[in-house]
Amino acid sequence: MTAFTDTSSLTRRLAHGALAVAVAVQSFWFTPPAKAQQRSVPIVRDAEIEALVRDYVRPILKVAGLTKAGVDIVLVNDDSFNAFVAGRRMFINTGALLTAETPNEIIGVIAHEAGHLADGHQERLRDQLARARTMAVVASLLGIGATVAGAAANSGDMARAGTGIAMGGTEVARRTLLGYQRTEEAAADIAALRYLDATGQSAKGMLTTFSRFQSALALSGARIDPYQVSHPMPRDRIANLTERAQKSQYFGAMDPPALQLRHDMMRAKIAAFTGGQGATSRMFRKDARGIPALYGDAISTYLYGNPRAALSKIDALIKQQPQNAYFHEMRGDILMKANRASEAADAYAKAVKLDPSRSGLINVSYGQALLAVGSPDAVKRAVTEINKGIERDRENPSAYRPLAQAYGQLGDIGLAELASAEGEYYSGKYLDAKIFAARAQTKLKQGSPGWLRAQDIINYREAGKKRK
Repeated sequence: MTAFTDTSSLTRRLAHGALAVAVAVQSFWFTPPAKAQQRSVPIVRDAEIEALVRDYVRPILKVAGLTKAGVDIVLVNDDSFNAFVAGRRMFINTGALLTAETPNEIIGVIAHEAGHLADGHQERLRDQLARARTMAVVASLLGIGATVAGAAANSGDMARAGTGIAMGGTEVARRTLLGYQRTEEAAADIAALRYLDATGQSAKGMLTTFSRFQSALALSGARIDPYQVSHPMPRDRIANLTERAQKSQYFGAMDPPALQLRHDMMRAKIAAFTGGQGATSRMFRKDARGIPALYGDAISTYLYGNPRAALSKIDALIKQQPQNAYFHEMRGDILMKANRASEAADAYAKAVKLDPSRSGLINVSYGQALLAVGSPDAVKRAVTEINKGIERDRENPSAYRPLAQAYGQLGDIGLAELASAEGEYYSGKYLDAKIFAARAQTKLKQGSPGWLRAQDIINYREAGKKRK
C-alpha cells in the first residue's frame, strides 16, 4: 500500500549511523542538523514516487561515477525544500518534490547532492571538523592558562584577556569551518552543472530554485550574515552559475512531456497525502480535468471520502492509462479500505505484473491482501509474495509483521518469530529483535538458514557500544 507514514523507528538506525556526524551532512540548502538529531527522520515509502526519483537519479549517478557506489535514495516526509547526503544515502524531502514544478528543478538538486558524494566532501569535512575542534581546544587551554595566571597574579585584566582568548579561538574555529563548508557547497554547484551538461539537461531548474530561495529570503525580511551560514547566499549562487549555465548547448532543453506528466502525478499524490482536502484542486486549478488533477482527486476521495466514489474515479483513470501499475495499486488500496480483500488482491497482482520498477512494496501489499482473504491457499501465496517483496527490499520493516502473521496462521511458529525479529531489527529495536530471535531458535533446527539468521541478530552489536 502507499505509505505516506512516519516510519521513524526504521530511521533510528539511519540516524545513529548516517546522521551521527551532524556537521558532515551536506545539504542543498540550510539543513538543521541538530534538529535532525533530536528527532527521527520520518521516511516515506511509495513505489511510484521512488521509481520516478530513481529515474531522475540514475543518469546523474552514472556521469558522476557513482553507479557502483551503492547510493540509496531516501524520501523524507518533510514539507521544507531540502535535500542532503549522509554516508551513502541521499535524502530528499517531499517538500522539495512538491514544490519543484518541473523534473529539471529536482534533478538539479540531485546533481548538487551527487557532487558532494562524488568529490568526497563528507570525508574531508570530517577532517575539517577535527581541525576546528583542535583549534577550539588549544584556544580554550590558552585562555584557561591566561585566566589562571591572571587569578594567581590578582590581575583582572589578564583573567579577562584569558576568557577573550578562549572565546575568540572558538569563534575563529567556527568561522573557519563555515567558510570551508561554503567552499564545498560552491564546488557541488559547479559539479552539478557538469553532470547536467553531460546528461543533456538544462541547469535552468537550478537557477529557478535559487531564485525561489532568494525571493523567500527577501519576503521574510531576514538579515543574514553571509559569513555566519554554511551555504553561499542564493544571490551569490545565481551570480556564480548563470553565465556558466547559459553557455551550455542544453540550457534551453525541456523535460520530455511524459516525464513532466509523471512529475505532476507525483506532486498530486504528495499534495493529496500531505496537504489535506482540496490541496490537489488548488495545485491544478488551471487544468482541473488533467490526469494529475484527477489522480489527486481520486486519492483525496480515498483518504477523506467513501471507497465507492474513490473506486469510480480510479477506474476512470485506469480506462485512460490501463498499463499504469500505480493506478492498479491505488485501486487495491481502495478495495482494501472497502474490505474487499479478494478484489484488492487481483488489483495488486495486476500492479505487480505491470510495475516497471519491480518494487517490493507492491508485492507486500499483494501479500497483505491475500492474508486478508484468509483461506489456507491464500495465506501460502501471501508468504510467497511477501518474501518476494523482502528479497527486493530487505530493510522494509513493515513487510515483516504480515509475514510473521502469515507464518503463524500456517503453524510455523519458528519462522513467525524470526520474521518478528527481522522486523524489530530493521526498525532499530535491537533488544526486542534479539528476544524474538532467541525464541525463534528454540523452534528452528540448529544450523538451518533461519537458525543462523537468528544467531546473526543475537550477535549483532550496535556501532559504538561495547559488549557487557
